[in-house]
Amino acid sequence: MKIDPTNPADLSAQIASAIRDAIVEGRLIVDERLPSEAELAEQFKVSRPTVREALKRLAAQSLIRTQRGATGGAFVARLSFEAAQAQQITTSTLLISMNAVSFATACEARYTLERACASMSAARRTADHLATMRAEIHRQSQPGLTDEAFCASDVAFHRALVDGADNPVLSYQLAGAVEGMQPLMNMITFTARDRARIIALHTDIADAIEAQDGDASAHCLEALERETQTLAQNVFAKRAASAAVHAPSSDTS
Repeated sequence: MKIDPTNPADLSAQIASAIRDAIVEGRLIVDERLPSEAELAEQFKVSRPTVREALKRLAAQSLIRTQRGATGGAFVARLSFEAAQAQQITTSTLLISMNAVSFATACEARYTLERACASMSAARRTADHLATMRAEIHRQSQPGLTDEAFCASDVAFHRALVDGADNPVLSYQLAGAVEGMQPLMNMITFTARDRARIIALHTDIADAIEAQDGDASAHCLEALERETQTLAQNVFAKRAASAAVHAPSSDTS
Protein backbone atom coordinates (compact mmCIF):
# COMPACT_ATOMS: atom_id res chain seq x y z
CA MET A 1 0.00 0.00 0.00
CA LYS A 2 1.41 3.37 -1.03
CA ILE A 3 0.47 7.04 -1.06
CA ASP A 4 1.79 10.02 -3.01
CA PRO A 5 3.20 12.65 -0.60
CA THR A 6 3.26 15.19 -3.46
CA ASN A 7 -0.49 14.77 -3.97
CA PRO A 8 -2.36 17.79 -2.56
CA ALA A 9 -5.11 15.51 -1.24
CA ASP A 10 -5.30 14.99 2.53
CA LEU A 11 -2.75 12.36 3.56
CA SER A 12 -5.21 10.66 5.91
CA ALA A 13 -7.69 10.40 3.02
CA GLN A 14 -4.99 8.84 0.83
CA ILE A 15 -4.15 6.30 3.53
CA ALA A 16 -7.81 5.43 4.03
CA SER A 17 -8.21 5.02 0.27
CA ALA A 18 -5.15 2.76 0.06
CA ILE A 19 -6.41 0.52 2.86
CA ARG A 20 -9.93 0.49 1.41
CA ASP A 21 -8.54 -0.60 -1.98
CA ALA A 22 -6.61 -3.41 -0.27
CA ILE A 23 -9.83 -4.60 1.37
CA VAL A 24 -11.86 -4.40 -1.84
CA GLU A 25 -9.18 -6.22 -3.83
CA GLY A 26 -8.89 -8.97 -1.22
CA ARG A 27 -5.35 -8.19 -0.12
CA LEU A 28 -6.78 -7.59 3.34
CA ILE A 29 -9.48 -10.12 4.26
CA VAL A 30 -12.37 -10.10 6.74
CA ASP A 31 -11.26 -10.30 10.39
CA GLU A 32 -7.61 -9.74 9.44
CA ARG A 33 -5.78 -7.49 11.87
CA LEU A 34 -4.31 -4.32 10.38
CA PRO A 35 -0.76 -3.26 11.27
CA SER A 36 -0.53 -1.09 14.38
CA GLU A 37 -0.71 2.71 14.18
CA ALA A 38 3.06 2.87 14.64
CA GLU A 39 3.64 0.33 11.88
CA LEU A 40 1.26 2.12 9.50
CA ALA A 41 2.90 5.46 10.30
CA GLU A 42 6.29 3.96 9.43
CA GLN A 43 4.95 2.33 6.28
CA PHE A 44 3.33 5.51 4.96
CA LYS A 45 6.00 7.87 6.38
CA VAL A 46 3.45 9.98 8.23
CA SER A 47 2.62 10.82 11.85
CA ARG A 48 0.50 8.56 14.04
CA PRO A 49 -2.28 11.20 14.30
CA THR A 50 -2.55 11.12 10.50
CA VAL A 51 -2.89 7.33 10.59
CA ARG A 52 -5.44 7.61 13.40
CA GLU A 53 -7.54 9.98 11.30
CA ALA A 54 -7.40 7.55 8.36
CA LEU A 55 -8.61 4.71 10.59
CA LYS A 56 -11.47 6.88 11.80
CA ARG A 57 -12.52 7.42 8.19
CA LEU A 58 -12.51 3.67 7.55
CA ALA A 59 -14.46 2.98 10.75
CA ALA A 60 -17.08 5.56 9.72
CA GLN A 61 -17.53 3.58 6.49
CA SER A 62 -17.89 0.36 8.52
CA LEU A 63 -14.86 -1.09 6.75
CA ILE A 64 -12.90 -1.71 9.95
CA ARG A 65 -13.73 -2.36 13.59
CA THR A 66 -11.55 -1.68 16.60
CA GLN A 67 -10.98 -3.93 19.58
CA ARG A 68 -9.30 -3.08 22.88
CA GLY A 69 -7.05 -5.20 25.05
CA ALA A 70 -3.95 -7.27 24.56
CA THR A 71 -5.38 -8.84 21.43
CA GLY A 72 -6.94 -5.58 20.27
CA GLY A 73 -6.31 -3.36 17.30
CA ALA A 74 -8.05 -2.54 14.05
CA PHE A 75 -9.60 -5.42 12.08
CA VAL A 76 -11.25 -5.67 8.67
CA ALA A 77 -14.98 -5.68 9.34
CA ARG A 78 -17.52 -8.03 7.79
CA LEU A 79 -19.73 -5.52 5.99
CA SER A 80 -23.32 -6.63 5.42
CA PHE A 81 -25.95 -5.24 3.09
CA GLU A 82 -28.23 -4.55 6.06
CA ALA A 83 -25.55 -2.62 7.93
CA ALA A 84 -24.72 -0.56 4.84
CA GLN A 85 -28.31 0.44 4.09
CA ALA A 86 -28.33 3.38 6.51
CA GLN A 87 -25.38 4.95 4.73
CA GLN A 88 -27.01 4.32 1.35
CA ILE A 89 -30.20 6.05 2.52
CA THR A 90 -28.31 9.05 3.93
CA THR A 91 -26.19 9.41 0.81
CA SER A 92 -29.21 9.21 -1.51
CA THR A 93 -31.12 11.80 0.52
CA LEU A 94 -28.17 14.21 0.55
CA LEU A 95 -27.47 13.77 -3.17
CA ILE A 96 -31.07 14.54 -4.09
CA SER A 97 -31.31 17.50 -1.70
CA MET A 98 -27.93 19.08 -2.41
CA ASN A 99 -28.13 18.67 -6.19
CA ALA A 100 -31.69 19.96 -6.45
CA VAL A 101 -32.94 16.90 -8.33
CA SER A 102 -36.40 17.63 -9.67
CA PHE A 103 -39.42 15.88 -8.22
CA ALA A 104 -40.22 14.33 -11.60
CA THR A 105 -36.69 12.91 -11.94
CA ALA A 106 -36.66 11.46 -8.41
CA CYS A 107 -40.14 9.99 -8.86
CA GLU A 108 -39.26 8.43 -12.21
CA ALA A 109 -36.10 6.84 -10.78
CA ARG A 110 -37.79 5.57 -7.64
CA TYR A 111 -40.71 3.85 -9.42
CA THR A 112 -38.58 2.51 -12.27
CA LEU A 113 -36.34 0.79 -9.73
CA GLU A 114 -39.26 -0.56 -7.73
CA ARG A 115 -41.05 -1.93 -10.79
CA ALA A 116 -37.86 -3.77 -11.67
CA CYS A 117 -38.24 -5.98 -8.60
CA ALA A 118 -42.06 -6.25 -8.62
CA SER A 119 -42.16 -9.54 -10.54
CA MET A 120 -39.55 -11.11 -8.26
CA SER A 121 -41.46 -9.93 -5.20
CA ALA A 122 -44.67 -11.44 -6.57
CA ALA A 123 -42.90 -14.77 -7.06
CA ARG A 124 -40.76 -14.86 -3.91
CA ARG A 125 -42.48 -12.81 -1.20
CA THR A 126 -43.09 -14.58 2.08
CA ALA A 127 -46.22 -14.54 4.19
CA ASP A 128 -44.45 -12.06 6.47
CA HIS A 129 -43.78 -9.61 3.64
CA LEU A 130 -47.41 -9.77 2.56
CA ALA A 131 -48.61 -9.44 6.15
CA THR A 132 -46.50 -6.31 6.57
CA MET A 133 -48.00 -4.77 3.45
CA ARG A 134 -51.54 -5.56 4.64
CA ALA A 135 -50.78 -4.24 8.12
CA GLU A 136 -49.52 -0.95 6.70
CA ILE A 137 -52.62 -0.60 4.52
CA HIS A 138 -54.74 -1.11 7.65
CA ARG A 139 -52.64 1.46 9.51
CA GLN A 140 -53.07 3.99 6.71
CA SER A 141 -56.85 3.57 7.00
CA GLN A 142 -56.96 4.59 10.66
CA PRO A 143 -58.76 7.88 11.37
CA GLY A 144 -56.62 10.51 13.00
CA LEU A 145 -53.35 9.16 11.58
CA THR A 146 -50.95 12.09 11.25
CA ASP A 147 -49.36 13.03 7.92
CA GLU A 148 -45.96 12.04 9.29
CA ALA A 149 -47.25 8.62 10.40
CA PHE A 150 -48.96 8.08 7.04
CA CYS A 151 -45.69 8.88 5.25
CA ALA A 152 -43.78 6.46 7.50
CA SER A 153 -46.34 3.75 6.79
CA ASP A 154 -46.08 4.48 3.08
CA VAL A 155 -42.32 3.86 3.25
CA ALA A 156 -42.79 0.65 5.28
CA PHE A 157 -45.30 -0.67 2.74
CA HIS A 158 -42.92 -0.22 -0.18
CA ARG A 159 -39.97 -1.48 1.84
CA ALA A 160 -41.84 -4.77 2.33
CA LEU A 161 -42.55 -4.95 -1.40
CA VAL A 162 -38.87 -4.47 -2.21
CA ASP A 163 -37.64 -6.91 0.44
CA GLY A 164 -40.13 -9.46 -0.86
CA ALA A 165 -37.92 -9.85 -3.94
CA ASP A 166 -35.55 -11.76 -1.65
CA ASN A 167 -32.48 -10.19 -3.26
CA PRO A 168 -30.14 -8.42 -0.80
CA VAL A 169 -28.42 -6.48 -3.58
CA LEU A 170 -31.74 -5.06 -4.78
CA SER A 171 -32.85 -4.33 -1.22
CA TYR A 172 -29.63 -2.40 -0.63
CA GLN A 173 -29.83 -0.46 -3.89
CA LEU A 174 -33.51 0.33 -3.41
CA ALA A 175 -33.04 1.44 0.20
CA GLY A 176 -32.00 4.84 -1.09
CA ALA A 177 -34.91 4.97 -3.53
CA VAL A 178 -37.61 3.96 -1.08
CA GLU A 179 -36.30 5.38 2.19
CA GLY A 180 -34.33 8.27 0.70
CA MET A 181 -36.40 9.53 -2.21
CA GLN A 182 -39.90 8.63 -1.07
CA PRO A 183 -39.97 10.69 2.14
CA LEU A 184 -38.87 13.74 0.14
CA MET A 185 -41.64 13.11 -2.37
CA ASN A 186 -44.16 12.57 0.41
CA MET A 187 -43.31 15.93 1.97
CA ILE A 188 -44.31 17.64 -1.29
CA THR A 189 -47.49 15.70 -1.98
CA PHE A 190 -48.93 14.81 1.45
CA THR A 191 -51.07 17.96 1.70
CA ALA A 192 -52.69 17.33 -1.67
CA ARG A 193 -53.15 13.59 -1.86
CA ASP A 194 -56.37 11.68 -1.34
CA ARG A 195 -55.54 9.03 1.25
CA ALA A 196 -58.37 6.83 0.11
CA ARG A 197 -56.96 6.83 -3.42
CA ILE A 198 -53.46 5.94 -2.17
CA ILE A 199 -54.85 3.18 0.03
CA ALA A 200 -56.82 1.77 -2.91
CA LEU A 201 -53.68 1.71 -5.06
CA HIS A 202 -51.69 0.06 -2.24
CA THR A 203 -54.44 -2.55 -1.92
CA ASP A 204 -54.27 -3.25 -5.66
CA ILE A 205 -50.50 -3.73 -5.39
CA ALA A 206 -50.81 -6.07 -2.40
CA ASP A 207 -53.54 -8.06 -4.17
CA ALA A 208 -51.29 -8.50 -7.21
CA ILE A 209 -48.36 -9.56 -5.04
CA GLU A 210 -50.55 -12.05 -3.17
CA ALA A 211 -51.80 -13.46 -6.48
CA GLN A 212 -48.15 -13.74 -7.60
CA ASP A 213 -48.97 -11.62 -10.65
CA GLY A 214 -45.80 -9.68 -11.40
CA ASP A 215 -47.20 -7.89 -14.45
CA ALA A 216 -50.23 -6.66 -12.50
CA SER A 217 -48.06 -5.41 -9.65
CA ALA A 218 -45.91 -3.45 -12.11
CA HIS A 219 -49.03 -1.93 -13.72
CA CYS A 220 -50.33 -0.94 -10.28
CA LEU A 221 -47.02 0.76 -9.51
CA GLU A 222 -47.31 2.64 -12.81
CA ALA A 223 -50.73 3.87 -11.72
CA LEU A 224 -49.29 4.99 -8.38
CA GLU A 225 -46.48 6.82 -10.16
CA ARG A 226 -48.98 8.67 -12.37
CA GLU A 227 -51.00 9.61 -9.30
CA THR A 228 -47.87 10.89 -7.54
CA GLN A 229 -46.65 12.88 -10.53
CA THR A 230 -50.09 14.46 -11.01
CA LEU A 231 -50.28 15.43 -7.33
CA ALA A 232 -46.86 17.07 -7.53
CA GLN A 233 -47.77 18.99 -10.68
CA ASN A 234 -50.89 20.34 -8.97
CA VAL A 235 -48.91 21.35 -5.88
CA PHE A 236 -46.29 23.16 -7.94
CA ALA A 237 -48.95 24.89 -10.04
CA LYS A 238 -50.72 26.16 -6.91
CA ARG A 239 -47.43 27.38 -5.44
CA ALA A 240 -46.60 29.24 -8.65
CA ALA A 241 -50.06 30.84 -8.76
CA SER A 242 -49.79 31.88 -5.11
CA ALA A 243 -46.32 33.34 -5.66
CA ALA A 244 -47.60 35.33 -8.65
CA VAL A 245 -50.48 36.77 -6.59
CA HIS A 246 -48.19 37.84 -3.76
CA ALA A 247 -45.34 39.09 -5.93
CA PRO A 248 -44.65 42.84 -5.53
CA SER A 249 -46.06 44.98 -8.31
CA SER A 250 -43.61 46.35 -10.86
CA ASP A 251 -45.93 49.28 -11.67
CA THR A 252 -43.98 52.47 -10.92
CA SER A 253 -46.67 54.92 -12.04
